[in-house]
Amino acid sequence: MKDAVERDEEYDVRPDGGLDVGIEETLELDAAVIVALGCNDKGVWASCREALEAALARFRSEGIDVVARSSWWSSRAWPDPEDPTFLNGAVIVRTDHDPHELMAALGRIEEVFGRERSVRNAPRTLDLDLIAYGRLSGDLDGLILPHPRAAERKFVMGPIAEMAPAWVHPHGGEAGVLAAAALVGTDAHPV
Repeated sequence: MKDAVERDEEYDVRPDGGLDVGIEETLELDAAVIVALGCNDKGVWASCREALEAALARFRSEGIDVVARSSWWSSRAWPDPEDPTFLNGAVIVRTDHDPHELMAALGRIEEVFGRERSVRNAPRTLDLDLIAYGRLSGDLDGLILPHPRAAERKFVMGPIAEMAPAWVHPHGGEAGVLAAAALVGTDAHPV
């Protein structure tokens, strides 16, 4: 596990403790590969924040480099607000993996973090979703891109808009506009 100093140096934590989010000026948003992260069961970690930070640290070992990230966002669980609160975020990554290889790598990371697939929308130690892979759109042998429900979820579009406000969803609409119009997770907010 990384200590706080190593993590702060890697992710440019501001003196006030907040993350310096945003993207490199040279990053081509039409080619952006975006992954959403979520947790509402801390598992063996001290907190969901610690679990998500550890998951990000694991990306590199799977050939996935984080080039931009959002802050963490909190929201009530959906569809059952009685479940534990979620912590969510989004990252833009660089990888040599094609979409299917990237999904397999994300699945391996979820497995290491104890993700169990029981009933749909059950609390989870780690949820990694491939939101977009550049401008790819459609059913790619069972993998649907962009993520079919991302645009309607504020806990996905809010972090993306924070990190890359000029990013346009492959089916249309800037991230900020989609976040403002989202009907699911309307309570989502940065923490």
